[in-house]
Amino acid sequence: MEGLEKTELTFGFIKLTDMAPLAIAYEKGFFEDEGLFVTLEPQANWKVLLDRVIDGELDGAHMLAGQPLAATIGYGTEAHIVTPFSMDLNGNGITVSNDVWAAMKPNIPTMEDGRPVHPIGAEYLKPVVDSYKAEGKPFNMGMVFPVSTHNYELRYWLAAGGIHPGYYSPDDVSGQIQADALLSVTPPPQMPATLEAGTIYGYCVGEPWNQQAVFKGIGVPVITDYEIWKDNPEKVFGINAAFAEENPVTTMAITRALIRAAIWLDENDNANRQEAVDILSRSEYVGADREVIANSMTGTFEYEKGDKRYVPDFNVFFRYNATYPFYSDAVWYLTQMRRWGQIPEGKSDAWYDETARSVYRPDIYLKAARSLVDEGLADEADFPWDSDGYKAPQSEFIDGITFDGRAPNAYLSSLPIGLKDDQTVSNGAVSN
Repeated sequence: MEGLEKTELTFGFIKLTDMAPLAIAYEKGFFEDEGLFVTLEPQANWKVLLDRVIDGELDGAHMLAGQPLAATIGYGTEAHIVTPFSMDLNGNGITVSNDVWAAMKPNIPTMEDGRPVHPIGAEYLKPVVDSYKAEGKPFNMGMVFPVSTHNYELRYWLAAGGIHPGYYSPDDVSGQIQADALLSVTPPPQMPATLEAGTIYGYCVGEPWNQQAVFKGIGVPVITDYEIWKDNPEKVFGINAAFAEENPVTTMAITRALIRAAIWLDENDNANRQEAVDILSRSEYVGADREVIANSMTGTFEYEKGDKRYVPDFNVFFRYNATYPFYSDAVWYLTQMRRWGQIPEGKSDAWYDETARSVYRPDIYLKAARSLVDEGLADEADFPWDSDGYKAPQSEFIDGITFDGRAPNAYLSSLPIGLKDDQTVSNGAVSN
């Protein structure tokens, strides 16, 4: 592209398979095609990654969907981060230890061949949590970051099964106020070892760390996030708002390269996934065994050892408008921040809309997409040109409750567990 403001760029990522669009854009020459000379750097954890984007040490990064939103509203480190590109749908799972699985399994319905019926709700975990509580033992579970998709998915699943995952408050950011299950942060690559050590009894994480538990024989994935919220947005590409404003041509070029990478990852019914697995298994990217990464990236997922099932949409990178940054996706994450007290006070529906629009940038995305179509590098039919940024109301959640991004407060009121209206949390109690 002509007029690039900046051509040498450094992007950060965490060693998870859903960083794939960055790796593919680099390895297949899509960044180079745009005149961009990119360095990809793995980061130690999500906080370091965000801080380095804010400080300008990184020009952009593979981020949790909640990170740009939380930063922009000032939860944690305050900074205006935007996203012109959603990196993927689905890709996470919830794994429990062998002992917990053994306690859950007798109550789970089975198919004719004896395998468990999926999806498995948290109501089958509740008696186990209750028994730990009766013995005075905390039921500890891991997630990757307080504003991670994993935290909200794990909380959603637990609450749908009648297990309270706890509240946050301005004076207690543990997220464990009134909790039945105690959730805390564990870095993704450390999840299996922490489970094996008995420090936690279960976790929610992206791949390959659920499949790693299966391969090591230390735990059983009980549900994927696809079964918690079908085709949920998982990661985004985040950049500083100032970077996007000062480098509009470069920002569009980055988005073009990432769209092309996503198309490549999904085209011809995932025909390129084996090559993608070869790339991701290298030490500079995810660095896990090829077989572990392939277990989910190639359209299957293994639950109990030997119980491998066909899950073609476990990792989605382009189809179903996966790369379009929908405002409604942003609103769902904001509702979960409010539900559990990270947003301490009630907000108007208009506030949710305004916040989503300040972070998610479909205008940049569609401009990049239009230029790709005009050059014959993408198909016109693959993009939601007429979208107002909101998906139709969605009901394919584990609890069947409908989410309408245009009515966030009505949605919060429909959830049995969680803060509603003007409720606040202080001194360990909820007040109206």
